[in-house]
Amino acid sequence: MKNLSPNWITEGWIDFEYKKYLLLDYLQEVSKQFDEKKLYPTLADIISHYQNLQQLKENKEIVAQAFPKVISKIDFENFKLKYEKLIVENKCIEELETILDFALPQLQTTLKDGRELYAAVENDLQIFPVGIVPVNTEFGYLFLARTGSRQTKVYEYHTTLFENSNEQYRGIKAEYICTYSRNIINTYENMKSTIIKAEKKMFTPGTFVIESHKKFPLLETFLPVAKRTLVRYLYNIKK
Repeated sequence: MKNLSPNWITEGWIDFEYKKYLLLDYLQEVSKQFDEKKLYPTLADIISHYQNLQQLKENKEIVAQAFPKVISKIDFENFKLKYEKLIVENKCIEELETILDFALPQLQTTLKDGRELYAAVENDLQIFPVGIVPVNTEFGYLFLARTGSRQTKVYEYHTTLFENSNEQYRGIKAEYICTYSRNIINTYENMKSTIIKAEKKMFTPGTFVIESHKKFPLLETFLPVAKRTLVRYLYNIKK
């Protein structure tokens, strides 16, 4: 898929028609991804672009600082570099405001489409534990399957906790292990027992199944949405 530079709006030629072409060409590719039910990394990119443009819109100083500069003088005595802007600021900022006024609604509409697709996928998923849920659910197994299909993808998961200055966030890493064929004999419980024996675990890890009724692209949609679904599920059972 075509990518759009994080600094696309201030890079290169500052011209409304040119930037409009770049954006619409990119959004056309994004729409194709969404039509194919592919969410990632496309949705994350759209969110990032939208947030970047909102910041530029709200702070003109950030806009001015975003323009490229060249070194105009070197102060060897104080070890400082002096820069010269490569643009006529007022004219370019006016052009950028025109571009922003066009781009933000376009991105917002596409972002809305992406969020609606995410919600549709999320609502389609069903999650449940295999056996007893242990006290420690930071490590375990995740089974992904589609209703009506015998294939079950098995992942080993590990939750992680990270924080910024304001909040704590819980993330998750999932490593693919194998694929099982599910049937009357080889149930989810049997799969769990087989994996625990093969991995020689000293404890019984939490094991969870996430099933989808519809078929979604595994890596671009099913797995990333399933991981976030599992994180939320684990958080809720800890309350």
